[in-house]
Amino acid sequence: MDHISSSSSPIEIFFFPFVGGGHQIPMIDIARIFASHGANSTIITTPKHSLSFLNSIRRDQSSGRPISIHTLELPENVDIADTDMSAPGSTDTSMLQEPLVKLLIDRKPDCIVHDVFHRWSGEAIDGTGISRITFNGNGCFARCVQENIGRFKPHENEKVESDYEPFIVPGIPDRIELTRSQLPSFARHNNGGSHRKIHKPDNKNVKVIINSFHELEPAYVDYLQTELGNKVWLVGPVSLYNRNVEDKAERGQKTSVNEQIILNWLDGKKSGSVLYLNFGSVARMAPQQLPEIAAGLEASGHQFIWVVGKFLDSSGSEECVEQWLPDGLEHRIQASGKGLIIKGWAPQLLILEHKAIGGFVSHCGWNSTLEGVSFGLPMITWPLGAEQFTNEKLITDVLKIGVKVGSLEWQSWNTQKKAIVGREKVEMAIRKVMDFGDEEGEEMRKRARVLGLKAKKAVEEGGSSFVDVDNLIQELKSRRRN
Repeated sequence: MDHISSSSSPIEIFFFPFVGGGHQIPMIDIARIFASHGANSTIITTPKHSLSFLNSIRRDQSSGRPISIHTLELPENVDIADTDMSAPGSTDTSMLQEPLVKLLIDRKPDCIVHDVFHRWSGEAIDGTGISRITFNGNGCFARCVQENIGRFKPHENEKVESDYEPFIVPGIPDRIELTRSQLPSFARHNNGGSHRKIHKPDNKNVKVIINSFHELEPAYVDYLQTELGNKVWLVGPVSLYNRNVEDKAERGQKTSVNEQIILNWLDGKKSGSVLYLNFGSVARMAPQQLPEIAAGLEASGHQFIWVVGKFLDSSGSEECVEQWLPDGLEHRIQASGKGLIIKGWAPQLLILEHKAIGGFVSHCGWNSTLEGVSFGLPMITWPLGAEQFTNEKLITDVLKIGVKVGSLEWQSWNTQKKAIVGREKVEMAIRKVMDFGDEEGEEMRKRARVLGLKAKKAVEEGGSSFVDVDNLIQELKSRRRN
């Protein structure tokens, strides 16, 4: 009798997100999605980090969803730094190992989804005997490209004479060219057994939850499963789960400018006439890049919303934005109604879904890439680090829904920056995406719109991502019976 009741009771899944915004935000969405499918979802976090998503979880609970937050007990007044969503992937979270292991042994969930940036977590979880699934924040395409660069080392071929000479990534479904300058600095050269290599999936048989959808990168879903031996469930775009204004406005952090002010400004603009620029929560640009962006924007003549993030000076300290914005810029755009500058956190989903937005300048972080795709927007790609140069290739070369601004140099988030893209390139890219009447631009916009419809369909009942969520729940149930 006990066996019957245990196999029919709801599946219990733990979610253990990383503390940086680019990884934490989508995993919170994933936990909420599984709860909406009836799985008991528990988010494992620290007291401070829970504050950024507490309200949305409370709203889910009041709607009867089986979701909760479990904060790990830490020594008094201790927590992991950077609760402002900007924690880099190198942040040490090992203080969470002991309380996590204890919780898993006590509660014995059916499964735990853990972020690979908790570098110690795979081994620690395996020691408890609890089934685990990894999350690494990337799509299938980037995973396949990184795996094959690691396996075949095309960048180390003697014919590749400089960091700016293109090489072809072997073995994958499309012809993809990269340069050594677009790879992480530690992966550019064979340093005689350097201990750091391009990040690869753990090994064959790794189980992965991916924030993507089958229709976006079908050849790479297949390649990941058949050629690389990964078991994958695609459950995205997870941002589309945020359906009410509060969830969209509070996703990540409170906005620095009231969302109503932004939406009122957008309401007064023509459909597709406004360009949105945002370089993500971790990216740091050279302060000298600001005047170039500003000049390119003004010369293009297009209206814009520009989210100005954090900048590093030559010593690596964070700079004050004001001193680098061109004199009188804010006053000019305010007087003309041409633009809005937002300093700090912006309600990105609310902005991107507005009909006035016609294009998106993005650093090609995977979350932003998917959010642009979800709302059918063509993109101007401006990769800076992480796997963003690989994502750029998916946007511009495979999907053909974007234009490169010309960024060539991979940079670590915290190193001294160079101003790398001039105003002429900025203006040219904006015109390609935003000027109507251009045949090539119109084709690109059309492809973007079609993908946006496919993204929305994937998460609806019966869609590919909706079905994958149910498939994983069913698999966990069948494991219980066995």
